Order: sequence, then C-alpha cells, then structure tokens
Amino acid sequence: MSLTNTPSANRLHIGLFGKRNSGKSSLLNAMTHQELAVVSDTPGTTTDPVYKAMEVHGIGPCMFIDTAGFDDIGPLGELRISKTREALQKTDVALMLFTDDDFTQEDSWMASLKEQGTPIIAIIGKVDQQNNAQQLAAQVQERYRMDPLLVSAKTREGIDRILPEIIRRIPENFESPSIIGHLVHPGDTVLLVMPQDIQAPKGRLILPQVQTIRDLLDHQCVVTCSTADRIDTALQSMSQPPHLIITDSQVFPLVSQKKPEASLLTSFSVLFARYKGDINAFVQGAQAIDGLTGQSRVLIAEACTHAPLSEDIGRVKIPRLLRKRFGESLSIDMVSGVDFPKDLSGYDLVIHCGACMFNRKYVLSRVNQAQQQGVPITNYGVTIAKLTGILDQVVY
Repeated sequence: MSLTNTPSANRLHIGLFGKRNSGKSSLLNAMTHQELAVVSDTPGTTTDPVYKAMEVHGIGPCMFIDTAGFDDIGPLGELRISKTREALQKTDVALMLFTDDDFTQEDSWMASLKEQGTPIIAIIGKVDQQNNAQQLAAQVQERYRMDPLLVSAKTREGIDRILPEIIRRIPENFESPSIIGHLVHPGDTVLLVMPQDIQAPKGRLILPQVQTIRDLLDHQCVVTCSTADRIDTALQSMSQPPHLIITDSQVFPLVSQKKPEASLLTSFSVLFARYKGDINAFVQGAQAIDGLTGQSRVLIAEACTHAPLSEDIGRVKIPRLLRKRFGESLSIDMVSGVDFPKDLSGYDLVIHCGACMFNRKYVLSRVNQAQQQGVPITNYGVTIAKLTGILDQVVY
C-alpha cells in the first residue's frame, strides 16, 4: 500500500455473484474499462475470488470482488464455493447475475445476502446472446421483487446504468463512524503512547496508529506521541494534562497508573472495536471472562497473517494473562486471516483482534455468527482492560 492509497478495509466492497460462465468477469472488465479479470468461454475460469481496488467517480475508493461460480462442482469446486462465501461476508453491495430460469442456486445466495442486510442489484447478463432476456427479467422481478438491469458486456448495453444503481444502494451506515471524533473537540490535546518494540514494523507505524493520528488531525486536535518509557517526559512537557490518552493495549496497566486524573483513557484496539465492529457486544462479551475456568476453551482470532513474533499480543500476551488467572489447563486455539470456524459452539469465548485489515461488514458478520451461536465475543483491547481491572476506566 502506498502513502496515497486508501486501505483496502476502508473501501466499499462490491461483489459479483452468479453461476459459472454467467459473465461476471466480462461485466467487471466492462464496468471498469480495464482487463482486470481473465475471461474465457470455459466455465470455472475464475477460481479464487479476484480483489481489485479502484477509484470510481461517484463512488470513491472501492474494492471489486470477482467470485467463482456458485454452481461449481467436485472437491475443488466446493473449495471455490467456500471462498465465494467468504467474499459474500465482506460484500457491501452485491451484483447478482442471472442467465437462466433455474433459480435454485440463486435462491440460497440471495437469502444469505438478505440475511446479512446486503443491498442486491439483479442483473440479466449477456443479453446480446439471449432471446428471452425480457421474459427472464420478468421472472426475476416476480420472484425477488426487484427490477433487474439488462446488460451486455460485449455491446455495453446497460453498462452505464450499473454504477448509478450501486451509488443508490450504498448502505447508509457504510461510512464507518469516525475513529475518535466522538471523544474529542477542536483544540483538545491528545497523547498517544506507542511502544516501538519488536512487533512494531521497521521504519513506519502500524495502520491503526496512522489512521488514528489522521483522524485526530482532521478533528483539529493537538497530538503528542511517545513511547511507553517516555510517558513521564511527555506528560511533563505539556502545560496541562491531555484531554485524552490513547495507548497500545499492551501497556494499559502502566499508562493507567501514570494517567493524570483529569485525562480520559482508551486504546487503539478499543477504538477499533467501535470503528470496525460492535463495541457494546465486545464489552458485554468481556464479562464472560469472569465465568471462565481451567476447563474452558477460548478462541483467539487474528486478522493479520504475519509470522508469529516473540511477545505477540494474540499468541503470547493475552494467553499468558488468561492462564495466569485460570491456570495452564485453559484451552486456547488460535486462527488468523480468513480462517474462522463455522461452528463456535465448542468455545466459551471468542477474542478478536482490532481487525484493521478487515472491512466492517466482515467483522460484524463474525460478531453476528458468534451471537447466533450464543458464544460471547470480545476484542484484544477490551480483554486486556478487563483482565487488568481497568475496563471501567476506559472510554469508548
């Protein structure tokens, strides 16, 4: 990612869904005026979902997702379909392509999209090759109560109608709330405590820190940054206590002890629990920590897929805190990236990272999955605040 690019997780995700050889890839190429996707007459040309970040006039930064056909067959086909389901969970606006009047497959996928509240645009594709396009459109309208667009990637018929329809269907809550705007006012002083240890990438700050600094500057705040071992010096350099201190969750206890009474306290992970997920669900889920025992089972989910580091917060520090309280017999499983169990019923608690690499739709789908299965879910920062006894001091 360059310095001028919008992070992928902050882009509007537009997913194309349909059967094999329904024209999804051709449609994507026609919409973007680029040869982004490989096209052929052979069904199943697209295997794994293809993600393409673009800037589109009228929409802004977005992420197009060209998926494999959901009617794929065989063992490999099942794997491709599972990847398409993962893409569905990330989709903010869905384009559903219809090419025939057998709606068995479409019924299931349309139901899944509607269940997660994703706006759907129905499209009759390849109209240049179909004699019954109008009849098929009438059937789609009657079955799903939506008027499909009739398009042809080859002749470009109807292509210009798609982007305005996407703009009209962008969810009202797509624009995530400001990371920090609810806690500050113009002119407020804010101290950021950011340990530059082995986990900090060389020569740069991690994404949540960068995004938080930018949001603070957008809200006309005065920002001071410090490492954890220089917090005393940073506080002494200020003419008055900072309005707010934002810290790395790993040093919550230290910063809590040194925090001036007049200053508010939170962490990057707690802020991202609100920004990317459901902070109320995470705070409520953290209460389940009190009910854990040495026989409990906990799932820790990390969005990043980086190689494990010594003193890693998800793989080392949180497990250490948990086992210190509940004993070494506590069972802890770790998953990363898009790996996330479909069945969570065997767990007593799910602890998720701040998810700066996921879009909000995908994080909320995981929260919803846990809630539907009756499993409490929380996040890293909320967990550390709870385990160190300062959750009631943290603002979010």
